Amino acid sequence: MVLDRKKVLLGISGSISAYKGCEVVRELQRKGAEVRVTLTPSAEQFIGRLTFKALTEYDVLTGWMDGETGLEHITWARWSDAFVIAPASANTIAKIRYGIADNFLTSVALAYDKPLVIAPAMNTKMYENPATVENIKILKERGHIFVEPEEGILACGEEGKGRLAEPESIVTAVMHSVFPKPLKNKKVVVTAGGTREFLDPIRYISNASSGQLGYELAKFSYVLGGDVTLISAPTCLKTPYGVKRINVTSAEDMLRETLKEFENADILIMNAAVADFSPKEYSSKKLKKKEEEPIIHLKRNKDILLEVGKRKKSNQIIVGFAAESENLIQNAEDKLRRKNLDVIVGNYLDVFSKGKHRGIILFNNGEILEIPEMTKEESAFYILKNLFLKNHEG
Repeated sequence: MVLDRKKVLLGISGSISAYKGCEVVRELQRKGAEVRVTLTPSAEQFIGRLTFKALTEYDVLTGWMDGETGLEHITWARWSDAFVIAPASANTIAKIRYGIADNFLTSVALAYDKPLVIAPAMNTKMYENPATVENIKILKERGHIFVEPEEGILACGEEGKGRLAEPESIVTAVMHSVFPKPLKNKKVVVTAGGTREFLDPIRYISNASSGQLGYELAKFSYVLGGDVTLISAPTCLKTPYGVKRINVTSAEDMLRETLKEFENADILIMNAAVADFSPKEYSSKKLKKKEEEPIIHLKRNKDILLEVGKRKKSNQIIVGFAAESENLIQNAEDKLRRKNLDVIVGNYLDVFSKGKHRGIILFNNGEILEIPEMTKEESAFYILKNLFLKNHEG
């Protein structure tokens, strides 16, 4: 699992969204993390310790008298690979900024010598107050990672920015805080999803790509420090935290945006399932049903991988993908050479519609690495780890 053997401390401060801490704990655990929880006294007014003790199997500390030695604020800080505060109230953010250690959570924060992950949650007016804005600015300058709150209806009934970010976004920021950054200062472009080639305003030709693996590749490119742009064909997926997204529809759209972004990119990960063909003719009006069977004439779309391969500079890396029903290694190797790629990932089709991924990584030096069957999230991390983390600890 992605966070296997990682130790994460979750701090929860006084907010109506304290209950969402349960979801954050579960999301961390699903990724393999070992989790401990500390509550501020105010947070305990919203949710009890017993809930988190049941989830984590650890005692939950809120004050000085809760531990056995009185030094737990030091030992827990040393124990943690990551310390995330979610939700973080305006009060707790202010205390961390000024080094006030008047409860267990803020004492651990003062003893913690790595970047904190802070997910604010509060009323919009409190979040936009100049004092809070300045406190966040100062903490960002110190290297702490902020997971911006979302807009929506708040507990007070008002609508605005201040709602706690989704657990998946918070956990992505946690992963960003614990892994090495081999992609720091690198512009990474990822393409994902299946393009749509329209016959008329309603009907189109497409494929069964969900885009999930591409989205996970974009997410982990950010986790590993990259400045990530995701070029996405239509999907139902949410943009990964930390990633800029450009929406496209057709193969022609995908080609245009990919060439534009590739110009200044360091790495292109071409995971999109781009249609090889599109209709020669497009009807601006819905085509009427006729008794005779329709004949659709197709034209060949430009091969995006081939086009970027022609333009590739010596300092650029292109990672391609190939889904094959037979002769996977042979066909992937042919595609690697023909299209001037550095790496190609070959996908086996037997798990194509099962939410899993299995395949191979083929390097341009002939090395082949098997990708065992795993979730698409685990597979995306496995691929990027073997491409960019080999010479980094962690």
